[in-house]
Amino acid sequence: MPDAQQAISRLGNLSYVSPSVESPWGTYLAQVDRVVPYLGELARWAETLRRPKRALIVDVPIALDNGEIAHFEGYRVQHSLSRGPGKGGVRYHPSVTMEEVMALAAWMTVKNAAVNLPFGGAKGGIRLDPKALSSRELERVTRRYTSEIGFIIVPQQDIPAPDVNTNAQIMAWMMDTYSKNVGVTTTGVVTGKPVSLGGSLGRVKATGRGVFVTGRDAMHRLKIPMPGARIAIQGFGNVGANAAELFSMAGAKIVAVQDHGGSLFNARGLNVRALAAHVLQHGSVAGFPEADELGQEEFWTVEAEVVIPAALEGQINEVRAKLLNAQLVLEAANGPTTPAADDILAARNIAVLPDVICNAGGVIVSYFEWVQDFSSFFWSEDEINLRLDKIITGALDHIWATSTRQRVSLRTGAFVVACERILEARNQRGLYP
Repeated sequence: MPDAQQAISRLGNLSYVSPSVESPWGTYLAQVDRVVPYLGELARWAETLRRPKRALIVDVPIALDNGEIAHFEGYRVQHSLSRGPGKGGVRYHPSVTMEEVMALAAWMTVKNAAVNLPFGGAKGGIRLDPKALSSRELERVTRRYTSEIGFIIVPQQDIPAPDVNTNAQIMAWMMDTYSKNVGVTTTGVVTGKPVSLGGSLGRVKATGRGVFVTGRDAMHRLKIPMPGARIAIQGFGNVGANAAELFSMAGAKIVAVQDHGGSLFNARGLNVRALAAHVLQHGSVAGFPEADELGQEEFWTVEAEVVIPAALEGQINEVRAKLLNAQLVLEAANGPTTPAADDILAARNIAVLPDVICNAGGVIVSYFEWVQDFSSFFWSEDEINLRLDKIITGALDHIWATSTRQRVSLRTGAFVVACERILEARNQRGLYP
């Protein structure tokens, strides 16, 4: 793609990354290029979108249970702080790279602005396979990593949260480590904590709920009836499983599911709760008895009204975009669709609800948790869900109207809304000194 290649070549001044056209950072740059023509006078600040404010690489050494010393590579990137503190998760995965974390931080900047939260964007990660470590080793890794990045994570500067392969327990260790290091309990330094440590009700299911609420709205706008709608989901972790349950309760049929272990199909609809129990026991959807097995690529050919990529970035590429038999893609993962695939889906009249609005439920409730920690006053789960639904549907209304008015895709419409807010803040703050 010419615009993607242009975005890649422009990055020559950043010597520490070498993105490809379909890499996460390359994908993000292409998305920025597509929105610049719609930014008017604010376009003079667009280069700030292409350059992270701060990127940190740390060594994370720990003593393993057998006494050996192991070293892991950790990252924390603050992409933009123009609209407020950085906000974004920490992932543990063997394929984590600096470029990936940069892209995820940048998407967080856009996401927070798209739903008008007072945050910038940040992200973190450690290159490791958490399944290869014991619980004690994971705790040591988490505490050492937290200590290494502790000087840039502050409740008013950068607030981590769970992401791929991290959870409330990881956040509890991070919060405790930071608190010990500064000498005072500081619950607001992370979100996604256990409720007993200042976490918010509704946080665990928030991202999946956001996917459902925005998906339900998009289906209504596109005249896709919810009862009997066939849905295929890639990824059956926290987000995919919770979204599946909500869609199933609303009358849709989850006909296909794929995760790292395999792919399943049942034309009558999978029993979501039974599948979740199977995954909890076996660690994967593989071997679930109430479904037929599919090949990895065969999953993308399943006939369904809605496809939900809820795994990692870059999953819908040019090849898979040509295979999809769907009317709507709901991006529950971050960056799951490459720019080339976006063009193919648009040409095939398959709507894509972009990640920066579709999966924003998690960061919205993280914002609620952050606010509650500062005030030491906590809301009920019903209040949390009502506030979440109001913010995310209001944001989607604005994005959909912008997309229609500008005659652009929903993704570019979301970027127009978000980048105008980001760059206006940058413009008003000016450059110092």
